[in-house]
Amino acid sequence: MQNASLEAITDVEDDVLIVTLRGDIDGSAREALNVAYAKVGECTAILLDFSGVEYINSTGIAVIVGLLARARADSLPISARGLSPHYREIFEVTRLCDFMTILAADDPSPTGRSGAAR
Repeated sequence: MQNASLEAITDVEDDVLIVTLRGDIDGSAREALNVAYAKVGECTAILLDFSGVEYINSTGIAVIVGLLARARADSLPISARGLSPHYREIFEVTRLCDFMTILAADDPSPTGRSGAAR
Protein backbone atom coordinates (compact mmCIF):
# COMPACT_ATOMS: atom_id res chain seq x y z
CA MET A 1 0.00 0.00 0.00
CA GLN A 2 1.38 3.38 -1.00
CA ASN A 3 0.76 6.21 1.44
CA ALA A 4 -0.85 9.41 0.20
CA SER A 5 1.14 12.40 1.42
CA LEU A 6 -0.82 14.58 3.78
CA GLU A 7 -2.14 17.84 2.44
CA ALA A 8 -3.22 20.39 5.05
CA ILE A 9 -5.39 23.15 3.60
CA THR A 10 -5.97 26.11 5.91
CA ASP A 11 -8.73 28.67 6.16
CA VAL A 12 -9.93 31.01 8.89
CA GLU A 13 -13.56 31.32 9.95
CA ASP A 14 -14.83 33.09 13.07
CA ASP A 15 -11.25 33.37 14.44
CA VAL A 16 -10.82 29.60 14.09
CA LEU A 17 -8.00 28.13 12.02
CA ILE A 18 -9.62 25.35 10.01
CA VAL A 19 -7.17 22.72 8.81
CA THR A 20 -8.70 20.41 6.22
CA LEU A 21 -6.62 17.24 6.05
CA ARG A 22 -6.34 15.06 2.95
CA GLY A 23 -4.21 11.95 2.65
CA ASP A 24 -2.54 9.76 5.24
CA ILE A 25 -1.30 10.80 8.65
CA ASP A 26 2.02 9.15 9.42
CA GLY A 27 5.46 10.43 10.37
CA SER A 28 5.75 12.35 7.10
CA ALA A 29 2.68 14.42 8.07
CA ARG A 30 4.65 16.38 10.68
CA GLU A 31 5.85 19.02 8.21
CA ALA A 32 2.39 19.65 6.71
CA LEU A 33 0.85 20.00 10.18
CA ASN A 34 3.64 22.31 11.35
CA VAL A 35 3.17 24.55 8.29
CA ALA A 36 -0.59 24.64 8.95
CA TYR A 37 -0.07 25.40 12.65
CA ALA A 38 2.24 28.29 11.77
CA LYS A 39 -0.77 30.01 10.17
CA VAL A 40 -2.64 30.24 13.48
CA GLY A 41 -1.83 33.97 13.80
CA GLU A 42 -4.51 35.68 15.87
CA CYS A 43 -6.89 32.71 15.79
CA THR A 44 -8.40 31.64 19.08
CA ALA A 45 -8.95 27.95 18.26
CA ILE A 46 -8.08 25.23 15.75
CA LEU A 47 -10.41 22.82 13.94
CA LEU A 48 -8.89 19.74 12.35
CA ASP A 49 -11.14 18.32 9.63
CA PHE A 50 -10.30 14.64 9.16
CA SER A 51 -12.95 13.95 6.51
CA GLY A 52 -10.28 13.49 3.81
CA VAL A 53 -8.09 11.18 5.91
CA GLU A 54 -8.24 7.46 5.21
CA TYR A 55 -5.27 6.20 7.22
CA ILE A 56 -3.55 7.15 10.48
CA ASN A 57 -0.77 4.98 11.87
CA SER A 58 0.79 5.01 15.33
CA THR A 59 3.46 7.50 14.26
CA GLY A 60 0.66 9.71 12.92
CA ILE A 61 -1.05 9.54 16.31
CA ALA A 62 2.24 10.70 17.87
CA VAL A 63 2.35 13.62 15.40
CA ILE A 64 -1.20 14.59 16.44
CA VAL A 65 -0.20 14.35 20.12
CA GLY A 66 2.67 16.74 19.40
CA LEU A 67 0.28 19.17 17.76
CA LEU A 68 -2.06 18.93 20.75
CA ALA A 69 0.81 19.63 23.14
CA ARG A 70 1.86 22.65 21.12
CA ALA A 71 -1.69 24.02 21.04
CA ARG A 72 -2.12 23.39 24.76
CA ALA A 73 1.11 25.32 25.47
CA ASP A 74 -0.29 28.16 23.38
CA SER A 75 -3.71 27.95 25.13
CA LEU A 76 -5.47 27.11 21.87
CA PRO A 77 -8.37 24.66 22.04
CA ILE A 78 -8.54 22.06 19.27
CA SER A 79 -11.65 20.47 17.82
CA ALA A 80 -11.84 17.59 15.35
CA ARG A 81 -14.56 16.65 12.89
CA GLY A 82 -14.90 14.15 10.10
CA LEU A 83 -13.37 11.23 11.96
CA SER A 84 -14.48 7.84 10.68
CA PRO A 85 -16.08 5.62 13.34
CA HIS A 86 -12.86 3.58 13.41
CA TYR A 87 -10.61 6.57 14.08
CA ARG A 88 -13.10 8.09 16.48
CA GLU A 89 -12.82 4.89 18.51
CA ILE A 90 -9.02 5.04 18.34
CA PHE A 91 -9.10 8.67 19.55
CA GLU A 92 -11.26 7.50 22.47
CA VAL A 93 -9.07 4.48 23.32
CA THR A 94 -5.87 6.55 23.15
CA ARG A 95 -7.62 9.31 25.09
CA LEU A 96 -6.87 11.94 22.45
CA CYS A 97 -10.52 12.93 22.82
CA ASP A 98 -9.71 14.06 26.37
CA PHE A 99 -7.63 16.87 24.88
CA MET A 100 -9.86 17.96 22.00
CA THR A 101 -13.54 18.35 21.29
CA ILE A 102 -14.83 15.74 18.86
CA LEU A 103 -17.56 17.20 16.68
CA ALA A 104 -20.18 15.40 14.65
CA ALA A 105 -18.83 14.49 11.21
CA ASP A 106 -21.32 16.78 9.47
CA ASP A 107 -21.04 19.71 11.89
CA PRO A 108 -20.54 22.81 9.70
CA SER A 109 -19.55 25.04 12.61
CA PRO A 110 -15.84 25.51 13.29
CA THR A 111 -16.63 25.93 16.98
CA GLY A 112 -19.10 23.09 17.41
CA ARG A 113 -21.90 25.47 18.45
CA SER A 114 -24.28 23.74 16.06
CA GLY A 115 -24.07 20.43 17.90
CA ALA A 116 -20.96 19.00 19.51
CA ALA A 117 -21.05 15.21 19.63
CA ARG A 118 -18.69 14.64 22.51
